[in-house]
Amino acid sequence: MRKSFVLAYHLIWTAYGYWLPNDPRGSMSKAIASDLIAELGELHYGRKRVQPSGREVREFHEQARDVLKYPSLDFKVSDFAAIADGLADAIRRHVYTCYACAVMPDHVHIIIRKHKHQAEQMLGNLQESSRMRLRSAGVRTGDHPVWGGPG
Repeated sequence: MRKSFVLAYHLIWTAYGYWLPNDPRGSMSKAIASDLIAELGELHYGRKRVQPSGREVREFHEQARDVLKYPSLDFKVSDFAAIADGLADAIRRHVYTCYACAVMPDHVHIIIRKHKHQAEQMLGNLQESSRMRLRSAGVRTGDHPVWGGPG
């Protein structure tokens, strides 16, 4: 039997407000911290086997907009450079090896080599550095969350 090993991680994270704990597609959340958000639907751990229609997801997000503490904001093409600079800074500082990265209007994908840091720590470092860049560039204010979840 061949032993498998991890060479790299595919890290994905969303902008604030785009993938809530009770998202109808499912989520990796184990709890909902806000009673207002909890009223939007049931928590389902993991990605649902049968995915909801685009209409259902859009309706959920329309309802969520009314209860989120801050507005969910897309990244504009002009914001991508600040995000990329923040990611590059974290990659240099922590000596990560990045194989690929895609910055989208509401989320980020990055393929990053296994490192002495756990995937969660790398994710936190990448989010923190890009958050600081976005704020110093004036793209987000200091009180508005940049990333979903704890980031």
